[in-house]
Amino acid sequence: MYYAYKYRLKPSDAHREELDRHRDICRQLYNHTLYRLNEYQDEHGELPSMTTLRSELPTLKKWWDDLSDVYSKVLQTVVERLFDNLKSLSKLKENGYGVGQLKWKPPREFRSFTYNQSGFKLDKKGGQTVLSLSKLADIPIRLHRAIPDDATVKQVTVKKEPTGEWFATFGVQIDGEPPEPPENPEKCVGIDVGILKYAHDTDGTAVESLDLSDERERLEREQRKLSRKQHGSNNYEKQRRRVAECHADLRRKRRDFLHKLTNYYAREYDLVAVEDLNVKGLMESPSNSRNTASAAWRTFFSLLEYKCEREGTHFVAVTPRGTTKECASCGVSTEKPLWVREHSCPACGFEADRDANAAWNILSRGLEDVGVGHSESTPVETAFPTDTDSVSVKRVVETGSPTLKERTASAVSE
Repeated sequence: MYYAYKYRLKPSDAHREELDRHRDICRQLYNHTLYRLNEYQDEHGELPSMTTLRSELPTLKKWWDDLSDVYSKVLQTVVERLFDNLKSLSKLKENGYGVGQLKWKPPREFRSFTYNQSGFKLDKKGGQTVLSLSKLADIPIRLHRAIPDDATVKQVTVKKEPTGEWFATFGVQIDGEPPEPPENPEKCVGIDVGILKYAHDTDGTAVESLDLSDERERLEREQRKLSRKQHGSNNYEKQRRRVAECHADLRRKRRDFLHKLTNYYAREYDLVAVEDLNVKGLMESPSNSRNTASAAWRTFFSLLEYKCEREGTHFVAVTPRGTTKECASCGVSTEKPLWVREHSCPACGFEADRDANAAWNILSRGLEDVGVGHSESTPVETAFPTDTDSVSVKRVVETGSPTLKERTASAVSE
């Protein structure tokens, strides 16, 4: 299995200057390769192969002196990056999207370069951990978590964020196969996602949505200030970074919440069932699209899927049609406007919270897709109280964390 481990770099001013220089050389090579690709196509009537353009790199170095300052593998990945972009355009065309041609990259749009297979290593120098990059520098790195011992680091991508910060992302391959999901899952859960309550599951847990209103107000305030600056001035650049920091703050808090929540479900259950929502279609809806974007449901499902695979948990995405209308007890469908938050079945009299009813329907469909019979979910030790309707976001903690262990121990002692 392949994973990405992202760490913050702590470069000095000299390191930043050298990182920017290497990044700009790669950008110029990307633009030159795009020019050569178009030129070759005009001459021969077809696109050249990636091997053809990579074979021109040694000839380029003879008259382009700056290329010799960059590690050869990095230059090769720049050519590969161009062809990866071409493949992405081809897929969009095949799916019926109207796309244009690749354009030259300005400095603000080319932010990263990659060392593939070789040219990098983690080392200890001067009492601190550094990332040694061939033909560049030994840059201090903040390893806030260790890379597994059984992992093989395949590549590292160095990227400059709009805030000016530098990060290193390691592409890691974990040896061995992931654990197989159990044939007869015992701990099963269905999850219904929403706006007011981010997740409502069949164990009665309702997790509140992340409140980012203060962060959004700050972002809007800083954006208004940016609009009053003269474009290209020093004050404009300072304010642009403040806006970028606001965006980064929003993104970090949202992803932190999603990582903790998905870790909890993937580790605590044998089967997790969710809706296969058409998030793109919901985003195109004229109503409530901002809240839909802020919820980041597609990110939630993606994180949950790969973590379930890693933990040996069944991940089932079921069709969402009718999960809110159907009664979880008898299956009779009734129309319910969005403002009706309670489910009351006119056929059997079953009453429940609207989202809880949908979660049970999602779980039932998930069990059918896996091919196991319906069974009662057994309670598990969690940081969530089972006798309340709502759980604050602040109480969503990662399974196995010291906070969760302390709460579990205190609950047992009481």
